[in-house]
Amino acid sequence: MKAELSKDGKEIIVTIPVCLKRRGGRKLIIAPEGTELPPRDDTLARLVAKAHKWLRLLESGKVASISALAEQEKLDLSYASRVLNLTLLAPDIVEAILDDRQPDVMTWRELRKPFPMEWEKQRERWGIPPRQA
Repeated sequence: MKAELSKDGKEIIVTIPVCLKRRGGRKLIIAPEGTELPPRDDTLARLVAKAHKWLRLLESGKVASISALAEQEKLDLSYASRVLNLTLLAPDIVEAILDDRQPDVMTWRELRKPFPMEWEKQRERWGIPPRQA
């Protein structure tokens, strides 16, 4: 952090080095080392968890269909379907999301779009290194 007086001496100019990152449609401020970071954006992690919860409800028969699930949750069918698509992500991609290590391009806006079902193609699409055997 740096503070200095303006040329006219009437203002103090404070400069704080930060980096802005886009995550989940929001801008996060990444503070310099040694300072407290802003809270993590867990939008994708919450959506992945919700998707797997809904999948368990469907597979167990507690909810008969995606339409019934959307109605029960008071959500649009299209939205519920897009959230459920997150259950098709490769396990290492899900792990990265839950650990907040996903690439910056991997946002809810991006994941709402159709994506490949093949895990290797998912990794290619989002620039995630191939899994080591």
